[in-house]
Amino acid sequence: MKTVSIVIPCFNEKEYILRCLNSIANQSYPKELITTFVCDGNSTDGTQDIIKNYVAQNAQCRLLINEHKTTPHALNLGIKNSTSDVVIILGAHSELDKCFVEKNMETFKEDEKIMCAGGVLENVYENETSKIIGYAMSSSFGVGNAHFRTGAKKGYVDTVAFGAYKKEIFEKVGLFNEALIRNQDDEFNYRVTSAGYKICLNPEIKCKYFVRASYKKLYRQYFQYGYWKVYVNVLHKTVTTLRQLVPAFFVSYLIVLALSLFFGKTFFFGLSSFLMLYLIMAFLFAFRQQSKISAAVKIAFTFFILHFSYGTGYLKGGVDFILLRKSIKKSETLSR
Repeated sequence: MKTVSIVIPCFNEKEYILRCLNSIANQSYPKELITTFVCDGNSTDGTQDIIKNYVAQNAQCRLLINEHKTTPHALNLGIKNSTSDVVIILGAHSELDKCFVEKNMETFKEDEKIMCAGGVLENVYENETSKIIGYAMSSSFGVGNAHFRTGAKKGYVDTVAFGAYKKEIFEKVGLFNEALIRNQDDEFNYRVTSAGYKICLNPEIKCKYFVRASYKKLYRQYFQYGYWKVYVNVLHKTVTTLRQLVPAFFVSYLIVLALSLFFGKTFFFGLSSFLMLYLIMAFLFAFRQQSKISAAVKIAFTFFILHFSYGTGYLKGGVDFILLRKSIKKSETLSR
């Protein structure tokens, strides 16, 4: 049987890290074949003490200090310390299904071209806001064809969350790009598929994910997704997926709509028909998630937050990385 390493980037996760580690300890896959690396960015909330206590009682778990603090540095730190056949990247906000590792390993057997396997996320809600955000992120209207969120059928995809990778792929396409605060897994998966290998989504691979509990955090997260996606495009000299352009077009449209007020009401009302169509679609998809009117309104609002934040970030990235040819500075990678 194959050996497995699980790499967990971590920073100030005292509320979640123990649940994550316990879910690894409870896997159906032989425990002696699993090694866990928690790559902590010098947490300040007591997370590191929790990890140290856990490591002292669990020989298969190790603590690594990520001095750079960012996610790609943490991932690469864990990969470099791993000697396993397979490396799984994981978030501290997650809790694995009992058969998570076993189902990943079974998926690899289906085709030797599969270099990455992954499954679907089951949202866990901590309050009413996180529940609304979870509904929006489970809708195709909210996140497009991100199948790991919408629970699509089994098949080959362009990316997955918390992927399991054959260790050899890092020798073939390199490690994670340490310049990227966000999108480091999407960019890496693009290199995997561009090299002719396959990424397989298997809905039997399940993982709980604790949804962000505020719109402010959600906005910041998706703004960064959009912003750093442009850097990925510039890096590879291509638009990696067409769906990423839609939010940027939407925000551009809103800017043009606002400017049209200066050209008369007729012009404004003519352009506003598209906004009306967007709102109708947003409410229709929201009602699919929740039939209660108050909840549907909040979900529709969350759709707007997702699209507006990503689109705004994408446009800002276009200005910085394409028009101004901005380079990545070290100081910019020190926040999460």
